This record gives sequence, C-alpha cells and structure tokens, in this order.
Amino acid sequence: MADAPIKLLIAASGTGGHLFPAIALAQELPDYQIEWLGVPNRLETQLVPQQYKLNTISVEGFQKGFGISSLLTVSKLISSILKVRKILQNGQFQGVFTTGGYIAGPAVIAARSLGIPVILHESNAFPGKVTRFFGPWCNAVALGFEVAAKYLARAKTIYTSTPVRAEFFKPGIAASLDLGIPENVPVIVVFGGSQGAVAINKLVRECATAWFDVGAWVVHLTGDKDPEAESLKHPQYISLPFYNNMAALLQRANLAISRSGAGSLTELAVCGTPAILIPYPFAAEDHQTYNAKVFTSVGAALMFQQTELTLEKLQTEILHLLQSPQQLKAMGEKARTIAPADSAEKLAQLVREMVEK
Repeated sequence: MADAPIKLLIAASGTGGHLFPAIALAQELPDYQIEWLGVPNRLETQLVPQQYKLNTISVEGFQKGFGISSLLTVSKLISSILKVRKILQNGQFQGVFTTGGYIAGPAVIAARSLGIPVILHESNAFPGKVTRFFGPWCNAVALGFEVAAKYLARAKTIYTSTPVRAEFFKPGIAASLDLGIPENVPVIVVFGGSQGAVAINKLVRECATAWFDVGAWVVHLTGDKDPEAESLKHPQYISLPFYNNMAALLQRANLAISRSGAGSLTELAVCGTPAILIPYPFAAEDHQTYNAKVFTSVGAALMFQQTELTLEKLQTEILHLLQSPQQLKAMGEKARTIAPADSAEKLAQLVREMVEK
C-alpha cells in the first residue's frame, strides 16, 4: 500500500500579494494533499476553490485604540484558533504554510499548540507586525527580500525571494498577449496591484496624450473601484479592470507604472520590466516604500512618493525613458538580478525540510 500523501494547510488571504506566492508554492508540491485556509468574501474565494478545498474562518486585524470593536476582534480570534485546531486535527495535517497577514495569527497559534510545524513567508522588505510577532513561533520564516532579516533577529530566517506563478517562466509567453497591440510600438503598462489605484489612474489619464504623441500604447489596469475608468478613449489606450495574463503583459511592456507591493515587484523583476514605482501612501508602516528602495538601490526602478508626483513630472520622466532605450534595457537587466528564477523551488524545499523531518 502506497504511503498517504503529506497534508499541508496553506493560510493565505486577502490580496494577490498574499495569494499568488502561496499558489506558486502549491504548484511546486504536486505530491502533497493541500487544503486552504481563508476568509469569506476575499480574493481567495475566487481563486482557490477550483484547485483546492477552501476552509474559511472569520478573523480580522486589530484597529488602533481599544473599545467594543477590539473585544469583538478578540472573540473572533479565539473562535478562529479553536476552529483551525479542529481543522488541523480532523484533517490530520502535518504542516502549515502561511504568507502572513491577520489570518496567520490563528493558523500559527493553532498549529504550534498541536506541535505541527509552521513555515511563514514574508514577502516585504519591512516585515509586517504579524510576522515580527509570530516569526519566532515558526519553524522557519522565508524572506522575499534579504534586507528583511535585520528586523527578525529572533526568528529563523531563510532567503528564498518571493515565488511567482509558473506561467511567468513559460518560453515565449509574450506571444500569448491578445490585446491587439502592434509589434514594434513601445508599451506602458499601468497597474496598482490587485486593489487598483485610483490616484495613479487619474494622473496617468491626464498624462497619456503626450505618450500617445510619441507612439506609445498604454495598457491601463484600473481595478474595479475607479468611477472614471472609462473616461479616456484613444486608439492607443486599453483600459481594463484586470488582466489575467500578466506574465505576457509584463514581458511585452517596455515600462511599467506601478505601486510597490511585494508580489507586483517580484513579477516585474522576473520579467525584467523597468518601472516607475509609486508606493501606496497608506500602506501599513509604509512598507511599500521599503520595497521600492530595494529596486531603486540597484537602479532597476525610479520611485516617486504620491504626494510629490505632479502631472508634469510623471509625463516628463516617462517621455525621457521612452527616448532612452539603453537606460530601459539596463534597468530591466538590473531588475532580473533581484528575483531568482528558482524561488518557488527553494521555498518548496524549505517546506519539505520542515514538514518531513
């Protein structure tokens, strides 16, 4: 009788930055039986059930201050821990993997209370509060950026980079782009991560005419929360809420304008796409600025804070880069040095070592 497959519970919830690295890891563990732990009404309810059984818990982050809402949050946390314990026990899971965020709390506590190994992946250059608190509880903390280790001195940290989905490594993936863009024109892709970025969207629409005049096409992923998403019409402008084939789009793009969430940055790095980075100004503890500095420090991107970026500055910077193909090429080559191609394999090997030993 063949040995039963090892069972792994993946706790990843909320945004693409948490979900896509976990999906990439799962793809590297085809011999494991994997189930998911998520939260109702978040992105995982759309992405996960087609591939993995999805278990959900009601848990949320603590807000500033203390009051009735905090007591409710504590109650939900305790209830979630008990529910995760039951899932782990009934399912006879042998390991837990999490990408942080508030779902990691009950997952880590429940697993450690049962003696089940936990591996946490932190994709940001400045680790989140959950990672800084629970990192020492975990068997290992895998890092998306090496610089994060200095903030996690009490945890066992291992640099793996952040995995991206397998399609980013398919040869010739750019040929699958189906947006009707001519072959020899410069392409600017604009995106704000899985949440979109209304402030960037507005600025780009105001700037775009000057870029059209020099022959550039703009593919603008607006997200689904921009009331003016359809306000600009031009033959060289493609506006979409989302686009599934990001691997093809980023490999085709000559330049990106982006937020600096860790998942988006890793995809840019793997594809060698030079970028203008505009960190989300309300990101927890300004972690997107820390992420962007990893790229600017090696010359892979330019960074501008949203408060200082004017129409004239963005318009001029993009025009300068479009007219400097050697600079764009150099930025793209430097971007590729940031994200090794074998990140998913390294993370999978770490999970195997922690779970199977």
